Amino acid sequence: MKRNLFLTLIALFMIPVLFISCGKKEEVAEVVMEEAPAGPVVMNWNLAADPKTIDPGLNGASDGGDVISNTFEGLVRERSGEVVPGIAKSWDTSADGKVITFHLRESKWSDGSPLTAHDFVYGWKRAMDPATASEYGWIWHYTNVVNAEAANNGDVSLDEVGIRAVDDLTFEVTLSAPTDYFVSLTSFYHFMPVKQSVVEDPAGTEGLWAKTPALAVSNGAYKLTSYKVGDGMTLEKNANYWKADKTGLDKINVKFIDSASTGYTAYQAGEFDFLDGLSVPPAEISKLIAENPEFYVFPLLGTYYYNFNMDLPLWEDSRVRRAMAYAIDREQIVETLAQGNVPAAGFVPPGFPDDKGNDFFKTAGTYGVSLGSESIAEAQKLLAEAGYPGGEGFPKFTLLYNTSEGHQLVAQMVQEMWKTNLGIECTLENQEWAVFQDTRKEGDYEISRGGWITDFLDPMGLLAIFVDGNDYNDPNYNNPEYNKAMAEASSSYGEAHFKALYKAQDILMKDMPIVPVYHYTDYFLSSPKVKGWDRSMLGQIDFTTAYLAE
Repeated sequence: MKRNLFLTLIALFMIPVLFISCGKKEEVAEVVMEEAPAGPVVMNWNLAADPKTIDPGLNGASDGGDVISNTFEGLVRERSGEVVPGIAKSWDTSADGKVITFHLRESKWSDGSPLTAHDFVYGWKRAMDPATASEYGWIWHYTNVVNAEAANNGDVSLDEVGIRAVDDLTFEVTLSAPTDYFVSLTSFYHFMPVKQSVVEDPAGTEGLWAKTPALAVSNGAYKLTSYKVGDGMTLEKNANYWKADKTGLDKINVKFIDSASTGYTAYQAGEFDFLDGLSVPPAEISKLIAENPEFYVFPLLGTYYYNFNMDLPLWEDSRVRRAMAYAIDREQIVETLAQGNVPAAGFVPPGFPDDKGNDFFKTAGTYGVSLGSESIAEAQKLLAEAGYPGGEGFPKFTLLYNTSEGHQLVAQMVQEMWKTNLGIECTLENQEWAVFQDTRKEGDYEISRGGWITDFLDPMGLLAIFVDGNDYNDPNYNNPEYNKAMAEASSSYGEAHFKALYKAQDILMKDMPIVPVYHYTDYFLSSPKVKGWDRSMLGQIDFTTAYLAE
């Protein structure tokens, strides 16, 4: 694995993915894993946050996703942009593209019991069941699995959903329309199997089973053996993992240190072997990129933004919202952060080819939003037209973000730009991550930080969160035309699919319920002795074949 710089890696978004093909059985070669050498087998990793949950069906955050990526295995796994077999040895697709049959390998849960296609049926139906109240229940509206959306809405029985276990080792999915990204989508943590007996244990309700070592059962490379809220957890090698012979770590000590300076200092002192990017002080990043071969930078298919609380009269005038979006100098922000981020004029980042092979990001354009300072004059004009010339009379408000030195820096820059360019003032407030998630979800804010990374390799994985009723529609945006365009995109493919997606983003940027700031990069510090780790294009860290080498 080579060290990467973002601007030279845009091309990596185009890595071909082994998607399904219609009408023939597709045998996919097993991934050749490097043998793990003998030596130290304990790795220390700072995750930088205490996950709200590590239950696959409930989780909605990247920190929990990184843990699940190592404790569970889905039908397939995505490694560096390539979809490879997981529990499914192979899969085939019907001639009309609507029925996908997965052929499972014989495998076991971490407690030694057999894992079957029925476990996938249970896990998937539980995740889409409205009674589960999964934060990702909405994703079933975009799978095209027959009746999945209706079941998630509570309109039909789960028995009417188009998934079934043909036998213990055969799992069948019926779609309402051919869906190019479906197999890739099943690598996402929401689609993991879960064991019914532990999920429904009275002591493990509401996802508690996943954080309780005595209850936690998984099927990935590692299993949970300890968990201390606010401090850390221990993952140990799962001897029953189907390719445990390729797993070179016996134990991973995971810490939840959310202070970048503390985490970074600990890494420098050799206390951590792997450091999440949130543990890297922003001021150190440019130097690390230039000088430190242990620092890795990757493009990330996601966007950093701010939500307007659309329920408040303060933001009901679109001219105000657009003025605030136009008044930000995004180039100055990304240059200050020096992380290789890309200024965002829209919501879909670079890296999504459309039906003609063109990058969606480039084709969509900038919607009049300048990347630098060019649109500030238009911003001032819009605010004056809304009745606030020079910001006169505009109420003071609060910008809310979750505790992080990086988030604080961006918020301070935006605060100053709004004051200087528009004459309006805001105060800043930060909350711890778990508290912030609840506050934002409850709509108890005026403007809040937002960030979204796609869950599958299609622009719909981003734009769908702003459909009315989506659990991640934090601004509570609701435009029937937007909802209609997204519904059209969901039920179509090829040219019609992308035509609807372009229309949806046009509507979104005209209404501007958010302020897009930049498109993410992802970065880590990894000790040279950590070998064999991988990262998916969706940003999940994979230690299934990692090992230590002195």
